[in-house]
Amino acid sequence: MRLKLVRDNTSIDFFAKARIWLGISLLMMVVALGSFLIQGLNYGIDFQGGTSIRTQSEVVVDVAAYREALVPLELGDVSITEVFDPSFEADQNVAMVRIQAQAGEESVTNETITAVQDALRGVSPNITFPSVESVGPKVSGELIQTAFIAVALAVVAILLYIWMRFEWQFAVGAVLALTHDVALTIGIFSELQIKFDLAIIAALLTIVGYSINDTVIVFDRVRENLRKYKKLPLKDVLNKSINETLSRTLMTSVTTMLALLALFILGGDVIRGFVFAMMWGVLIGTYSSIFVASAALLVLGVKRDWSKPDSTAGNQFSNVDA
Repeated sequence: MRLKLVRDNTSIDFFAKARIWLGISLLMMVVALGSFLIQGLNYGIDFQGGTSIRTQSEVVVDVAAYREALVPLELGDVSITEVFDPSFEADQNVAMVRIQAQAGEESVTNETITAVQDALRGVSPNITFPSVESVGPKVSGELIQTAFIAVALAVVAILLYIWMRFEWQFAVGAVLALTHDVALTIGIFSELQIKFDLAIIAALLTIVGYSINDTVIVFDRVRENLRKYKKLPLKDVLNKSINETLSRTLMTSVTTMLALLALFILGGDVIRGFVFAMMWGVLIGTYSSIFVASAALLVLGVKRDWSKPDSTAGNQFSNVDA
């Protein structure tokens, strides 16, 4: 007996409430943009410049005591957070101490780092420092610029690829979906003030790849069905194509989400931000490939016939039962 996530001959009308779905997408993007403009992103040390010190001790972390011990050093606004993880042992108490680069300094000096460690030893004598990471403000500024350029170039490259493989209407729909995915991912990080570092940029690029793969599967079937059903209205062709690839789409999304969920729970705090971004990206990437990219294609219209048939059209894996 095979498990089926989607019944055979499914005929869901995905465009019955297309305007509502597009309205919801537009509203979420406006909220994301508003959050980004008003409160910005909670940049990590990678982008902000400074030093991040990871501490570990056998006694429970007392954030107030840590902060009080650092007050005499006059380091300004120091961020101290306790790290929770189900994989930690009972006597494994971890905290992150983040110190921004001081005015006029390229980075936090070794003397300052030593002073911080000595001050924290006064609170917990058996404390250890598994890692110390420092980034200068000049380097962090360059990282922000190059990171966003990388994401923009990835989207442009995908635009050209889809344009050459299909038609310009397909390319516009795909890029709208990618813009939607990236904007909402940045928006939720801004809204929840989750640390935004280089790992999240890697997640954004991965989300772009995952989303476009989903979209191309649907578009391949749309192109095949446009040749096959030349007199069928475009809306019906799109619905038919999405239903035919729905099993493959859900199977990929569910299996990916299961792996990400395991990493989120057991992978530890170091990769948790990356995994959260990926989980969110899988959800909105699946949504956008249907309700954004295909809806844009419906609005723009598309060429209904080609003089030369393409033997490579379609996707041989789109009807795999899940």
